[in-house]
Amino acid sequence: MNAFTTSDGLRIVYRRSGTGPALVLLHGFIADGRVWRTQIDDFSRDFDVIAWDAPGCGQSCDPPEDFSMEDYARCLLALLNDAGVEAPHLLGLSWGGTLALEFHRLFPQHVRSMIIADSYAGWTASLGAEDAQARLDRCLRESQLPAADWIPQWVPGTFSAGAPQEVLDELASIMWDFHPVGFRAMSRALHPDFSEALSGISVPALLIWGGDDARSPLICGEKMRDRINGSRLVVIPDAGHSSNMEQPARFNAEVRTFLLQR
Repeated sequence: MNAFTTSDGLRIVYRRSGTGPALVLLHGFIADGRVWRTQIDDFSRDFDVIAWDAPGCGQSCDPPEDFSMEDYARCLLALLNDAGVEAPHLLGLSWGGTLALEFHRLFPQHVRSMIIADSYAGWTASLGAEDAQARLDRCLRESQLPAADWIPQWVPGTFSAGAPQEVLDELASIMWDFHPVGFRAMSRALHPDFSEALSGISVPALLIWGGDDARSPLICGEKMRDRINGSRLVVIPDAGHSSNMEQPARFNAEVRTFLLQR
């Protein structure tokens, strides 16, 4: 594990493995870099893989509760500087995909390509204002509760109905270590509309969606594809929102094919 402290005093932890072109993995909320276990094992054979624990997740420290997506993007740039990486490929899942959009909007010169999986152009843009507010209210409420009161209800909805129990158990064990402050900060950061960032994407972009994603339905990916010039959308059957964990072989193959074409 690697760690550094930002100029604002936030201690950020990240995993790094392999050599080659840099590939940065951005996890979703109520999670940390452990969700990329199979991707790190696979991609580190050909890439310099970096998977952070975002502020408020895993072993990284909590940010202020009003931390914005721009603030997270600036922390990510600080990580790249610490790692000596100029322009990596970005792979963002769910919340991490929205972060990738905001990072490219702010720092396009620091992005080589983008892979966005089961994500949002912000909740408001992707789900509508009413559903976005309901989702935010739920997250803020449940962040105040013990993990046992809500994680058992969250985990099954992150996968398809046929997901193996061991995969559900793996994600549950990660979510169990959630940071209440980080959960609230990330939820608030994801609430706004980031759709204006889509048309400005200037790098090759691949979208990956689980065909059974109930948290970010496939139409969210289709709308994103239609706004990102030259992007391609791949749908993985028998996969829900955490498609990288549920169908890692297919997910990794799509990512690898895209990256090697770059």
